[in-house]
Amino acid sequence: MILLFTIVLVVSSALMILLVLLHKGRGGGLSDMFGGGVSSSLGGSSVAERNLDRLTIGIGVIWFACIIALGLLLAYQS
Repeated sequence: MILLFTIVLVVSSALMILLVLLHKGRGGGLSDMFGGGVSSSLGGSSVAERNLDRLTIGIGVIWFACIIALGLLLAYQS
């Protein structure tokens, strides 16, 4: 069981890194340094951005649940 949660944690961590890097920069910070500061005049977010947000939140919930489950399994391991 611990091995299963560890594998899911590693996969979800890699997906979280990928998904966060896919997000569009929202002003200031490192995104401006590398040319991300050029913003278009199109207001609002597209369907793709909203779906990316939903997917990132979903993977984040899975990642958080794996952290909690592994912590509990390791704490009460006999």
